[in-house]
Amino acid sequence: MVGTASLILGSGPRWSWLTVYLLWSIVGRIGSAAMRGIRIRPEQAGLRAALFDLEADIMEVVWAQGWHEFAVVDVHRLLSQERDIAYTTVMTTVGRLHEKGLLSRAKDGKRYVYRSRMTRDEFNQRMAKELWGSLAELGHDQALALLVDRVAESDKDELRKLEAMIRKKKKELDS
Repeated sequence: MVGTASLILGSGPRWSWLTVYLLWSIVGRIGSAAMRGIRIRPEQAGLRAALFDLEADIMEVVWAQGWHEFAVVDVHRLLSQERDIAYTTVMTTVGRLHEKGLLSRAKDGKRYVYRSRMTRDEFNQRMAKELWGSLAELGHDQALALLVDRVAESDKDELRKLEAMIRKKKKELDS
């Protein structure tokens, strides 16, 4: 069963403009214990809406490669094929992703070995849940009204998508 969060964000790497705009206009920044220092940049698409460009590139590499474990040198090797980038820059950014809670790490001799703490879909779902949870300050009815208003402002297709999601959820609840 697809969760509400994945319905909001979708399962692909690109978030809808609606989600980013809505969440940015209300929240702007998240500081949860699960993913510290995550913020929303509405002018960006996909992972870049929540992560800095290099952070997003690194997470894309990790997820695309399907690595169970990796070292900074592995990420650097792939990124340096596409651009000139210093090993220390990659190392610092991987460390930042660890601090934000996206990667775990374990000491392996003189180096760290990293693991992704979540898949791309889990990241999207967690972002949606945390952002939606932070809307509590607004009030439930106001948050829902804002969501509907923002969808209606975009175009009729977006509003139809929202209606379809609601119908699907009602059927699931009635079953």
